Amino acid sequence: MKTIIQHSANIEIATQIASTYSCDIKRYDSHIRFHTDQQIDLDELRQAYQIDFNYLPDSFDFQSVALFVSDMDSTLINIECVDEIADFANIKPQVAAITERAMYGELDFNTSLIERVALLEGLKLEVLDRVYDERLKVNPGGKKLIQFLKDKGIKSAVVSGGFTYFTNRLAKDIELDHARANHLEIKNNQLTGKVQGDIVNATTKAEFVKELCDQYSISTSQTMVVGDGANDLEMMAIAGLSIAYHAKPLVIKKADIVITYGGLDNIIDFFNLNHYVS
Repeated sequence: MKTIIQHSANIEIATQIASTYSCDIKRYDSHIRFHTDQQIDLDELRQAYQIDFNYLPDSFDFQSVALFVSDMDSTLINIECVDEIADFANIKPQVAAITERAMYGELDFNTSLIERVALLEGLKLEVLDRVYDERLKVNPGGKKLIQFLKDKGIKSAVVSGGFTYFTNRLAKDIELDHARANHLEIKNNQLTGKVQGDIVNATTKAEFVKELCDQYSISTSQTMVVGDGANDLEMMAIAGLSIAYHAKPLVIKKADIVITYGGLDNIIDFFNLNHYVS
């Protein structure tokens, strides 16, 4: 028997699906689980009901999870920070187009980052404050998820091809355990248009996950990793469970779990919960 999770408590939809596929259903507070011996095309369900559906992975032990690692831009938060910084220089469309192609895997990430940061030269440091304070928000369900993980003693981290100015503040504000990102060079309270040190790219992200596993003496099989773009694929590939969140097609294709319609708190649905309704 396979278990499918409907990331919605809508019993009418669940009843329709159960009738169509002869499934047994169990209701929880936030979601519904189907038990079936049939192979069901989840893409059809997702498109038909505009709700997230996922198979409960057989080979992953949610009770052994020790580490959660998330990408930042457009995953843990609602924006691409570099695009919003560029808006203050009136070049957001130009920078956003480069960002989009990089996230689709059409451009080399290092080259694209260097190109985008160079366009920011001369912007005042206060622009970063304004982006964080006025535009950056944690994506729906993100704070609830992090608190859930904290309550379970699971370590959490954000790793980004963006900038430490944002990851460090975010980690402090929502109480993440670790953060890793690129360092923007700043002189005389202005961006120089350069990145200091090695660029945090796809390989660096995967190495960061391994580094944290070594630090806590855990296996990568005990990790959950969530991302949305091409530069997240390497760290997703080594994780025990990979999650595509409102992601690009190539990420959706390779992920274990796909969340396209709901919030990050959908991830909570996969843990064994005792408070089921019926």
